[in-house]
Amino acid sequence: MGGSIFPIDPDTKVAKLLDHYPQLEDVLISIAPPFRKLRNPVLRRSVARVASLRQAAAVAGLSVGEVVNTLRSAVGQEEYVTDLKPADSSYFGEQPNWFDQERVVRSLDEREVDPETMPLTVVMEEANGLQPGEILELITSFLPAPGIDIIRKKGLRVWTTREDEELIKTYISTP
Repeated sequence: MGGSIFPIDPDTKVAKLLDHYPQLEDVLISIAPPFRKLRNPVLRRSVARVASLRQAAAVAGLSVGEVVNTLRSAVGQEEYVTDLKPADSSYFGEQPNWFDQERVVRSLDEREVDPETMPLTVVMEEANGLQPGEILELITSFLPAPGIDIIRKKGLRVWTTREDEELIKTYISTP
């Protein structure tokens, strides 16, 4: 399976990529330290299955073109020409009118979550328990792009802010 030709593009899922090219795990980790978590079997089976390379680029704060081209080069594929602006730019924006710090009813810090538990599962359980107008705060050392996309698809409101290079706060609320 590892030697077959498998296209690597922005929509390629991380799990499928690593199924076809297991040697790219170290390349992903060298691109961005948060990818070290792929070595956790629980996260590998869960997050990697839903995360695309576009989302992985956002987590790394890199352009999707840079990530895709680095991976393609590592397996001898031609360069993939794509946008070279950071992929995380679509996740950050101005403070929305629904946000009010006083409405934050719970805060989850990914550094305090059991590493054997899928953090997204914990976040979704907490978010599903929110009453209208209540806000859940998620504190991470990286942009949780795959989780943000899933949460948005569930119809919840999300706002993400970068406090510094290693501190991201994501706020989740019911409409």
